[in-house]
Amino acid sequence: MAETKYSLFETAIGRCGIAWGGGGIVGVQLPEARAADTRATMTKRFPDAVECALPADVQRATDAIVALLRGQARDLSDIPLDMRRVPRFHQRVYEVARTIPPGATLTYGELARRLGEPGAARAVGQALGRNPFALVVPCHRVLAAGGKVGGFSAGGGITTKLRLLAIEAAHTARERDLFGGDGE
Repeated sequence: MAETKYSLFETAIGRCGIAWGGGGIVGVQLPEARAADTRATMTKRFPDAVECALPADVQRATDAIVALLRGQARDLSDIPLDMRRVPRFHQRVYEVARTIPPGATLTYGELARRLGEPGAARAVGQALGRNPFALVVPCHRVLAAGGKVGGFSAGGGITTKLRLLAIEAAHTARERDLFGGDGE
C-alpha cells in the first residue's frame, strides 16, 4: 500500500485536514477549535502519515471543498476515495450518500430504502457516524425521521451539521432566486 500523506487547508469554517494515498482520498477532517487540534486529530487518525504539500489532484479536491464551504455549488462525487479500509456496508451507504446534492437531504430511513435495506436505518446512522470522508461523503445531508437533525460526530456536533446545511441552503436559495424557482 502506498504511503499515506496529509495536509491541512483553510476553509470558510476553519482549517480542515485531508489524507490521501495511491488509491485516492483516505480521510477528510472537519476543523477542530484550533489548527493544532486538527493536526493532532489527523496524526491520531493516520499515525504513519507524513504531512506534505498537496499534489495537483488533491489540490483540486480541496479547492472544491473550499468552494462548497463558501456556499458555491460544487459536486464532490467525482473525488476518488480509497475505501479499502472501509467495511462493505459502509461503502454502500457512502456511495448512496454521495448522490445527495447540495441543499437536499434524506432521512436515515430513506437512505436505507435506497440501499434496498428498509430496516437498516440505525445501521445507516452508525455507518455515517464513522464516515472518514466528511463533506465528500455528505453525511450532514442525512437527517433523522420527522425532519429532526439527528446526530453528527464531527467537532461541533449538531451545531456544525446545521452550519453546513445552512451554507448549502444559502446557495440553493440564491440559485432559486437567480433562476426564478420561487414561482415566477
